[in-house]
Amino acid sequence: QVQLVESGGGLVQPGGSARLSCAASGFAFSRSIMKWHRQAPGKERELVATISVTGSTIIYAESVKGRFTISRDNTQNTVYLQMNSLKPEDTAVYFCNAYNFNYWGQGTQVTVSS
Repeated sequence: QVQLVESGGGLVQPGGSARLSCAASGFAFSRSIMKWHRQAPGKERELVATISVTGSTIIYAESVKGRFTISRDNTQNTVYLQMNSLKPEDTAVYFCNAYNFNYWGQGTQVTVSS
């Protein structure tokens, strides 16, 4: 059974940090490019970050460059998103995506508010 389970969301103050995790199972995680997307209320889904199978290639959206860091651990079948200097406009549901297989997690809510 394929599963992508995100965790680590919640309420964060502006300027704060959060670390999202996405635990994968049921497929060849180490063979898939992994992506983090987000969707804010009333907006289209936005690609936030992409990491290659080995982690050697990483791409960020301009809106998060310098603040977010994507990483992966192929021994743990997990991809991470470290988010620093969070802003209210980062508020969204964050989804992980196994690009090569088109698998998606259920999403985790991140709310940035004082």
